[in-house]
Amino acid sequence: MTVEIPPSIAPAPSASERKPPARRTRAKRIAVLYNVDYEDAHPEADPGWAARAEVGLVAKSVATALAEAGYETHLVPVDGDLPAARTRLAEVDADCAFNLCESLAGDARLESAVPLVLELLGIPFTGSPPEVLGFALRKDRVKQRLAAAGIPTPAGRVLARADDPCDLPFPLIVKPVREDGSVGISRASVVQDREELARAVDTVSTSLRQPALVEQFVDGREFNVALLGHPTPRVLPLSEIDFGALPVEAPRIVSYDAKWSSGSVDDLGTVPILHPSLPTAVAARVRRAAADAFRAVGVRDYGRVDVRLASTGVPYVVDVNPNCDLSPHAGMARAAAAVGIGYGSLVGLLVRYALRRGTRGRDAAQLAPAARSSGQRPL
Repeated sequence: MTVEIPPSIAPAPSASERKPPARRTRAKRIAVLYNVDYEDAHPEADPGWAARAEVGLVAKSVATALAEAGYETHLVPVDGDLPAARTRLAEVDADCAFNLCESLAGDARLESAVPLVLELLGIPFTGSPPEVLGFALRKDRVKQRLAAAGIPTPAGRVLARADDPCDLPFPLIVKPVREDGSVGISRASVVQDREELARAVDTVSTSLRQPALVEQFVDGREFNVALLGHPTPRVLPLSEIDFGALPVEAPRIVSYDAKWSSGSVDDLGTVPILHPSLPTAVAARVRRAAADAFRAVGVRDYGRVDVRLASTGVPYVVDVNPNCDLSPHAGMARAAAAVGIGYGSLVGLLVRYALRRGTRGRDAAQLAPAARSSGQRPL
């Protein structure tokens, strides 16, 4: 017969039998970095002010979504004082940085400065590395790489002055060579003759202090293709810009006003439509061109590729944006939501990509000293 000992007088388990207390892991600390150069600028003096100002709202949306997902989030505004930003990052002791910086001191050329600092500090960050951000900002160089990879893109020339020669047939479109967010793009950017071309190039060189990229204008349907993932990107559902409500005389383009002047004629006349009607084969060509461009430029984690479809059925890549708008209602979020990836899941996914890279980097850093002391080379 087995006699059971009442629980009240049962012997205490030995030390080896006791379960260790559950370890409480702290929430990952995420520093959400965003540029604040718009705060000291005047909208009338800065052609890209509205685009720069939007990033503060995006940063708050990202921080809120990550906090709701259980991360400890810290908003870190970044101006031209990079040592101060470095000090702030040290105070936060971030496990990862969500990089939303698109310019410093109003200059888009400095977009790569912040991720370069993050690399030097060993802090993993979301999005593309600094060399890709710097390269993608030069539209002429991107065009050269696309052409070298056999990806269709309109023929283009760089003009520094209004009287520079150009041998391309009209119509043409004139863009700043190193801006994004449609900065410098207006109805007057599409030109039909030499006089209009000279005027548009002069506008870019004087107002934005940079050369102009002049390229053949593909007067066809326009598609925004959002891509997500690394190293193999997933092509999210296509979105087409419906130009049907634009005035008849307006060129079918997405101007700066269309993106940043809410309620304007250009805004109301450029409506994004998910899942556009397209023959299967044509849709496949658009997706393939976008994915090929994404890889050719080296974009990481997320990005958007803009494609114009010629009447011949050829999809021409006209822009590759590795730092596209991540606001809750922008094209990237809409395309992700169409496949069941809500906004919180989207930004959380980008953080997980970065944290995985950071883990690998820390493992390598920890291995290197031991390998050196043993005379072995780290793998």
